[in-house]
Amino acid sequence: MEFTLGQIATILGGKVEGDENLKVNRLDKIQEGKEGGIGFLANEKYEPHIYTTEATAVIVSEDFRPKSNLPCTLIRVKDAYNGFTTLLEAYAQLTKMGKTGIEEPSFCDSSSRIGDDCYRAAFSYIGKNCSLGNNVKVHAHVSIEDNVIIGDNTILHSGVKIKNGSVIGKNCEIHSGAVIGADGFGFVPQEDGTYKSIPQIGNVIIEDSVSVGSNTTIDCATMGSTIIRKGAKIDNMVQIAHNVVIGENTVIASQTGISGSTIIGKNCIIAGQVGIVGHIKIADNTTIAAKTGISKSIKKPGQTIFGYMGMDIKHFLKSYTIFKNLPQIQDKLKELEKKQ
Repeated sequence: MEFTLGQIATILGGKVEGDENLKVNRLDKIQEGKEGGIGFLANEKYEPHIYTTEATAVIVSEDFRPKSNLPCTLIRVKDAYNGFTTLLEAYAQLTKMGKTGIEEPSFCDSSSRIGDDCYRAAFSYIGKNCSLGNNVKVHAHVSIEDNVIIGDNTILHSGVKIKNGSVIGKNCEIHSGAVIGADGFGFVPQEDGTYKSIPQIGNVIIEDSVSVGSNTTIDCATMGSTIIRKGAKIDNMVQIAHNVVIGENTVIASQTGISGSTIIGKNCIIAGQVGIVGHIKIADNTTIAAKTGISKSIKKPGQTIFGYMGMDIKHFLKSYTIFKNLPQIQDKLKELEKKQ
């Protein structure tokens, strides 16, 4: 795909400094740019590369002032990082959403309804009584079981498994290997030491504009629904247990585990390898730092929580200062004891 710099400036709401008719066909890092590529400069430590880049054009912020002559054409925008992100989104939209039609072999039950401009790759499977909206992309080896609803413009990458009764909204992206709606971890211990399985008869509801990373698992509810609210972004290899609710625009990093029936507020940030027990609530706008363990509800919004078990980060840092000085404190105590 090839675009003029004028076309790109229109998409970004920017202005070209130079020839608007120059064409680019590739997105490049500024330090690796070649003719026909377009890069961006948002971090000042990369500024030296703009004076040597071979890229045809570079996106810069409005306030950028070059210190010497430039070998490239500039596209000035309000914010270079956001501008390049917008360009990446447009590029991804063209590449990811361009495919349509049906490849063979694939299977779709006759009772299911498929919208316009959908793509069904070879070896994909769609079960009974499903409903797929317009422009849905179902890639190779995707399995969609019975009674599933998927909204417009949603992408299911290769190897995704959507279990019975799941509901996925519009403009979602589910990455390779994710499993939506597998049984929750429900077992009752018996007197003889064995465990009896509790049937998991609920489903998963994923609202609009949610991203789910590769190999992430979102379990169906025991009863009712496990719910991922609109705008949530979930990284690779995250475990979300039965009956969990994830709030709007909350982001969750890799290797986090959230136990059953916990409710996460909106606009939270959960870093990698966080562990959260079940049946608690996390307030809106909470930040949980990496490797933190959460054992009780966080009721006050806007806190940053850190440590194992998790506490307010200011209290943790004070405590840690004491902890790392324990050897010296012990030595002083011994000296005081000798003086007594």
